[in-house]
Amino acid sequence: MCWSATADLIAGVGIMAVGAASVTLAARRPRDLPLAALPLLLGGHQIIEAAVWHNDGGTGPATVAWAVIALPLLALWVPAAVLCAAPPSARRRLLIPLAAGVATAAALTYALATRPVTAEIRGHTVGYSLGLPQPELIVIGYLLATIGSLLLSGDRGLVLFGVLVAVGAAVSFALWRQEYISTWCAFAAVCSVVLSLWVRRRRPPTPRPSGGLEP
Repeated sequence: MCWSATADLIAGVGIMAVGAASVTLAARRPRDLPLAALPLLLGGHQIIEAAVWHNDGGTGPATVAWAVIALPLLALWVPAAVLCAAPPSARRRLLIPLAAGVATAAALTYALATRPVTAEIRGHTVGYSLGLPQPELIVIGYLLATIGSLLLSGDRGLVLFGVLVAVGAAVSFALWRQEYISTWCAFAAVCSVVLSLWVRRRRPPTPRPSGGLEP
């Protein structure tokens, strides 16, 4: 995230708290749990980046953990979670972003296994470098898997989340091109609080006790 380790830490703890509440609310709808848990994952991701700040970047375990979550894990997690929660009418078209996510995650996993990932503190931002082959194709596949699955979900709350994340991607690319991944992940983490409202809206009503006197 921008600004400092403290900002990442505070944001991460707050977003994880929202995620914990979302998971609790989604307990009665198991298909919603992967999406409800997304703020937990993204909040933890920000806490990991606080450790990257503390280590002044570099190639240590915190940098690798941050990259694993940001790159292959989210590319696969988001379309799979959307597919789980989507209405039946949308599931066939969601196989496209899921396939893109599988292919992108495989390519990113291979890159992380064979190339060092480096973090560099650049003023009030963090830049990450992996040296991806054909980065344009990777970016297209990643965006199709993540933003595309949300926009194709057929659910208004998820579409709204997708629009917010897409706007964040555009703003991050325009303002922080070299630190694009870090700033966009931070923006997505903050926007993920929208999922708590989505979970609350989808929560099944609590059954009311039947009236009348027992015999």
